[in-house]
Order: sequence, then C-alpha cells, then structure tokens
Amino acid sequence: MIDEFAKDNLHGRLRRDRKALLWKLDGLSEYDARRPLTATGTNLLGLVKHVATVEARYFGEVFDRPSPEPLPRWQDHNGSDLWAAEDETRDQIIGFYRRTWEQSDATINELSLDAPGHVPWWPEPHPNTNLFAIMVHVLGESNRHAGHADILREGIDGRTGLRPEHENQIDEEARAAYRAKIERAARSAAPIKA
Repeated sequence: MIDEFAKDNLHGRLRRDRKALLWKLDGLSEYDARRPLTATGTNLLGLVKHVATVEARYFGEVFDRPSPEPLPRWQDHNGSDLWAAEDETRDQIIGFYRRTWEQSDATINELSLDAPGHVPWWPEPHPNTNLFAIMVHVLGESNRHAGHADILREGIDGRTGLRPEHENQIDEEARAAYRAKIERAARSAAPIKA
C-alpha cells in the first residue's frame, strides 16, 4: 500500500512540475522563449528541451525502453539539449516533451517501484538502481529546472508562480517597496566599506 502511495505521490508531483515548466513559455515571443538569460546561456525553451531529454533517458534507456524520439547517444552529449536551434520550433520541442511524458508515464505505470534499472552514465557503484530512485532523481531535476524557469520568467516580465490560477496581478509599487526593504536589510547587515 505504501508503495502505491509513494508512486502516485511522486508521479503527481512530476506531472505538476511538467505543467509548471511549460507554463513559463506562455505568452512569450520566440525571442524571449529562446534567448540566453544567464552568463551560461540558460533559456526557457532550452530548459524544456533538456528536461524532455532527461525524462526520455531515465524512463526510457534506464529500463531498456528506448525513446521513440531520436536521441543522440548519451556518450556524445554536447550540450545541444540545453537550447533550441534555429530550425527547431517551440511546437516541436513542446511536442517532444509531451510525447516523452507519455512514454515516461507508461514506464511508471507499468513497472513496480523496485523494478531494476541501469544508468550507464552513473559512476560505480551506483549504475544499478530501481524505478523509485529514478522517480526521485527525475522529480528533483524537473523541480530544479522549473525553479530556474520561474526565476528566468520573472526576469523577463515579472510573472511568477507555480500555476496560472495562483498567479497574482503584478503590483510594481509593492514589489519595488518590498525589494527596497530587503536591500536596506542587506546593506545594514553588510555595510559598504569606503
């Protein structure tokens, strides 16, 4: 009974984070969805592409259920899953992510939590694992990148939140006052030296 509860709970949270990540693209121009927003090039559409690739590998290859999508060999990883090339459309990447969900969900639904898996890119002694460990790992990855997306989206237009129904109207004046309060506290705690 606890296994089914754990599996359903982890799976539900994964579904929540998937939707949150995609929501961060809503209403953005092609440029804003793709442009590098950090010094390392992190961008919103690239996060979606990366998380889709992570799911495809972990819920596919690890359980000998290869993705129906073409993926480069994991040994050939070159960072191309972290951004959208000029010839890749937003719809193609979102479609890849949604198709990956279907395969991942099938793996999760069909296997027990103790189903064995093998992660060839994990170092010894860790490559032999199970569905429970993979669900926790992928949930952590998805949650981490959804958080990145939240911060990136806030930097573009101020929108924040996990789901559209929980989004508050942006009150620029209140935000500026709150930020100024935090800035004052930071400066007071660490005075600037002349």
